[in-house]
Amino acid sequence: MEINIPKPLKVEHEELHAELVAATKVSGKIGEAAQSVAHILHPHFVKEEEYALPPLGLLNMLAEGKLLQDILAVIAMTNRLKADLILMLHEHKAVIAALDKLMEAAENEKKPEIVRFGEKLKLHAQTEEQVLYPAAILIGEYLQLKIIGC
Repeated sequence: MEINIPKPLKVEHEELHAELVAATKVSGKIGEAAQSVAHILHPHFVKEEEYALPPLGLLNMLAEGKLLQDILAVIAMTNRLKADLILMLHEHKAVIAALDKLMEAAENEKKPEIVRFGEKLKLHAQTEEQVLYPAAILIGEYLQLKIIGC
């Protein structure tokens, strides 16, 4: 069974990425600030889509009491997330700092849609920190318990 990011999360990432790309094409300080956000955010999104978010695609199956064949691959992902969690949170802080500059430039140039984008991306980061990352880690811990039979 392939381990996939839940569609709503994948779509949200794609939408955020598209909005950021559009902001990078705005001339002046907004475009420069958006490029700074993109420079920090892109490698972070890659990591999330590689190992932080795919385990969440198993939640429905696990809630139904089903297990997949490739438990060890999922545990490897969640262990990597757990090991990288401090780095991931540090990257969020860097993204937020860059977003603050983008939002300030957007406010100064009267671009409320870019300010709203910044607010949306900040909320997305909070959702990851408070819900998604902990849930992914718990999936790995649950699967480890299943392996050892507790």
